[in-house]
Amino acid sequence: MSGFVNLGEVPCTLDGGIAGRACIGLVALATDQTIEHEFRQLLPSDGVGFYVSRVWNDADITPDTLRAIRAGIAGSADLILPGLPVDVLGFGCTSATMTMGEEAIFEELRKSRPEAKMTTPITAALAAFQAFGARRVGLMTPYSDEVNQIVRTYFERRGLDVGAFATFNKMDDREAARVSVASIIEAATRLAEATELEAIFISCTSLRLSQAVTGIEARTGLPVTSSDHAMAWHCLRLAGVGDVVPGAGRLFTLPLP
Repeated sequence: MSGFVNLGEVPCTLDGGIAGRACIGLVALATDQTIEHEFRQLLPSDGVGFYVSRVWNDADITPDTLRAIRAGIAGSADLILPGLPVDVLGFGCTSATMTMGEEAIFEELRKSRPEAKMTTPITAALAAFQAFGARRVGLMTPYSDEVNQIVRTYFERRGLDVGAFATFNKMDDREAARVSVASIIEAATRLAEATELEAIFISCTSLRLSQAVTGIEARTGLPVTSSDHAMAWHCLRLAGVGDVVPGAGRLFTLPLP
């Protein structure tokens, strides 16, 4: 016999959902083509929820356009899971963080999520260098000289020795995202060969590293991280997730310093 059967309300149980172990939120730039892909390559899928909102930015990378991003950060953070707690909240722009300062970014994020632990690419990079035990670093960016000076000065004021530097000199964030992985591998190799270093940092959330990090580390003999790579690790560790992520490089075997 066939026909419609309405079972009405049936029993159910509630579990921790996708973010049963950790809920990670990220405010990414509107023009960023890379950061979400990188995070999804690096974060474990078991119990770690990852949620993204976008903030408006100009594609041209200058100190003035970077400062202009600040006005939209809190509002963009408000769009991440309204009414639900977030364990860690990150802001996805390295050069904007260094132009405005980490505390200015945290001030904006706190307006939306005072309960969350917070990070930025530079906050995460500094933690990564501590985890590596590295002070003398090689620095690779896609930026113009004007922005590069801000980046280098920011590192040096925090006690790091920038031993070697290289840039792809891209003023447009949409072009930075298209710098090939092969170019990044070659530039990292040249940095390592130029002088004695203790680590390499690839600055900019638009540059790709996750698929190449283990190869670069094997080739150079140095620990390597990037804006996306360091921040994904830092988000996990701040959230209390200590997983070793296979194929994600040396940093993802380490705890917070």
